[in-house]
Amino acid sequence: MAGLIQSPEKELRFTRSGQAVSFWILSAVLVAAALILGVTASNRDVNPRLPHPAWALLPLGLAAVVGKFAFSLTRHAYLILTPLGIEIFPFFRPSQGMQLVMWQEVSEAEVSDDFTLLSLHRDAEKTSGIRLSLRPIRGDRRCLLAKAVIGRLSPGSHTG
Repeated sequence: MAGLIQSPEKELRFTRSGQAVSFWILSAVLVAAALILGVTASNRDVNPRLPHPAWALLPLGLAAVVGKFAFSLTRHAYLILTPLGIEIFPFFRPSQGMQLVMWQEVSEAEVSDDFTLLSLHRDAEKTSGIRLSLRPIRGDRRCLLAKAVIGRLSPGSHTG
C-alpha cells in the first residue's frame, strides 16, 4: 500500500504553487505565440515568404510541456507537516530525494521577517540545522506554514 496517506487529516501540505505561476504565464505566452503564428501563416497566399502554418505546432508543443510542468509544480508537495515531522521534497526527483526531519530533531525554528526563509535548528546553539527557502510556496500560505511550524515546536504543544 505504498503511496497511500495513512492520516491525511493530520497533515499540512505546501506545494510549489508560488513557483508554478511563472511557468503558467510562460505556457500562456507560448499558446499566444502559436495562435499568432498560425493566423499570420494562414495568409501565405498574400505573402508567400511567410512561414508554413505547421510552424505554429512548435510553440504549441512547448506550451504543452511547460503547462504540464506547471501543473506538476502546482499539485505536488514541497513541504508536508505530519505528526512525525517535516517531509521536504527537492525540486528534482522528489520521490527519491525526500527528507524527513523528525520533530524531536528540531530544537527551534525561525522564519525570516519577510517569510522567505525557514531555519530549523537541531541544537540550542544554532550551529546545526536546515535552511529552507519558502519562495516556492505561495505568499499567502507562508504565514500559515510559519504559524504551524513554530506552534508545533512551542512548549506545551508536544504530544508524548
